[in-house]
Amino acid sequence: MSQTKVEAPFVANNANFRNLLINGDMKVAQRSTSTSGVSTTGNFILDRWKCNIDNLGAFTISQSTDVPTGQGFSNSMKWDCTTADASPAAGDNMTFQQRFEGQNLQMLKKGTSSAEKTTLSFWVKSNKTGTYVVELRDKDNSNRHINKTYTISSSDTWEKKTVTFDGDTTGTLTNDNSESLDLNFWLGAGSTFTSGSLQTSWGSSTSANRAVGQVNLADSTDNEWYITGVQLEVGDQATDFEHLPHDVQLQRCQRYYYQMGPGAQYDPLMVGACNGVNSCYGMVHFPVEMRGDPALESTGTSADYCVYAGGHNPFPCDSGPASNTIDNYGMRIYFTCSNDLVAGEAGEMLTYNSSGYLGFDAEL
Repeated sequence: MSQTKVEAPFVANNANFRNLLINGDMKVAQRSTSTSGVSTTGNFILDRWKCNIDNLGAFTISQSTDVPTGQGFSNSMKWDCTTADASPAAGDNMTFQQRFEGQNLQMLKKGTSSAEKTTLSFWVKSNKTGTYVVELRDKDNSNRHINKTYTISSSDTWEKKTVTFDGDTTGTLTNDNSESLDLNFWLGAGSTFTSGSLQTSWGSSTSANRAVGQVNLADSTDNEWYITGVQLEVGDQATDFEHLPHDVQLQRCQRYYYQMGPGAQYDPLMVGACNGVNSCYGMVHFPVEMRGDPALESTGTSADYCVYAGGHNPFPCDSGPASNTIDNYGMRIYFTCSNDLVAGEAGEMLTYNSSGYLGFDAEL
């Protein structure tokens, strides 16, 4: 019996990992699913997304289950204004950002005559309608930038937006693991960033041209802003969002940040050996190679950690965990307990309560 061969449908630009962004569906949240009172720069709530607020109100930023219907998303990021600032000073600003390694952007051919266009697509929802600005900023070449606008037209309604950026024939990106390019979603800005003409083509950085026309999301405590399905890809056409398996997305995030805990009391963190009466060493091997040598994070409270050794009850620590030997594959860590341990005994390093955790930060 003959069989009819069924051809798979052709989908243009269907290459794997065509999304240059990581965690664009807002599913991975190693640090926290909600942080309140955010009013400073440099905050990571959901993985890979940096939330910067510089003297422009305060927000609760969280992982939400409010998503556009029928698009395959389970999470979004929500910004909820809790302290308003309706009159920003000149230098006040607020952005939502992801940073890129230069070695992941070489296909853009930036700085050559063949420089590629890129297309950004995303789903957004807010009661604050009006004009918003998105920006690509080149950190390798004197902060060259290009800025485009999108409009939230209908209050409290999920809308899909698509923005295309021209390629830049000036300024190559370094082929290494350092920060080369930023994607910035502006959410508010003072006159320092809004008093010029929007830089809609690639050019040298001018602060006044970065956020012209941008609405102020911080002007009322009624304001909320949601985003999900964020995709940046090579070319001038937006394709459907690339849904990756959770384990793949998590591993991509763990290149930049890896966290053990928090969980329950006596959750194991690592095993090791006591090298004296007051210290125990152990080794954490990271699940993936990290971008660089990470910084160690902990609660900073010694009472959140303990050591179990010699068959005794766990010994509370006298100081928080500290790093010893570090590289991008693992970290040697020691716990200190005053005169309770026996040199040469095996030890297990644990959380002493549900607050304890270890974090390893190699973010750009």
